[in-house]
Amino acid sequence: MNSTDINSMPIIGDEVDFERRFGGIARLYGAAALERFRHAHICVIGVGGVGSWAVEALARSAIGQLTLIDLDNVAESNINRQIQALTTTVGQAKVTALAERIAQINPYCQVHQVEDFITPDNLDQMIGGKGYDYVLDAIDSAKAKAALLAYCRAHAIPLIMIGSAGGQTDPTQIQVRDLARTEQEPLLKRVRKLMRNQYGFPRGTKNKFNVDAVFSMEPLKFPESGEACAVDGDDRGGVTGLNCAGFGSAMVVTASFGMVAASHMLRKLADSVAVAPGAAGDAEADAVAETVAETPATAG
Repeated sequence: MNSTDINSMPIIGDEVDFERRFGGIARLYGAAALERFRHAHICVIGVGGVGSWAVEALARSAIGQLTLIDLDNVAESNINRQIQALTTTVGQAKVTALAERIAQINPYCQVHQVEDFITPDNLDQMIGGKGYDYVLDAIDSAKAKAALLAYCRAHAIPLIMIGSAGGQTDPTQIQVRDLARTEQEPLLKRVRKLMRNQYGFPRGTKNKFNVDAVFSMEPLKFPESGEACAVDGDDRGGVTGLNCAGFGSAMVVTASFGMVAASHMLRKLADSVAVAPGAAGDAEADAVAETVAETPATAG
């Protein structure tokens, strides 16, 4: 395992600059939620077509600490769907290319780069004792997803799981449901079977797993005969994985999966510090808004 940290500025730095960058977040979620985001630590496992976009959204939402776990390097075949995949980053570690991008967006964010894959055997080393407020599972392997879920459940770590993102073209069919109740989804179906058979999770759709999963109701579109996409790195997912093995993929869908997951985590974090209208948090938000208003800006 190769681990590197990047934080170009202290987590608590220039307050005026921070407020100018993220005052819009305070005006939307509230000042108390912004502080929660600022001190939150989120782990994103798999920073490809889904995970990389979730990381972008989290960095732009003032998340203060991110751990990125992925062993792969950027390849040309990633350019159609991964935000850090550029001509200039081909061959670079995905976590490094993404960490460098985050430093330009949110220099107050501390980024931990872990060049490795999650396996059932290294969960304690990768996840245990890190103080994660949330884990985003964008792993290709059903076996690894199941083991990660069981570990997070045993250690009371909130997790959101991503389903298959290849073979789809309609982002409006993406949903978030309890893992026990997803449909039209081969990867999550395999995970459910493992959770029930190996980890004692309840059977039947009436019994929730109490784990949120992002998936699409859109039927999968298989490649035309003789066509297949390149597979980069360690393909543990087969044709049901998050990568494009066996399937085509489009950024409009993979990025939307990531945005839905990021939005869900942000709402959960904000809800944990929700205050009543007119409480101190709203006064703080007004103060932030007044500070930011001194500098003309557009919503672009």
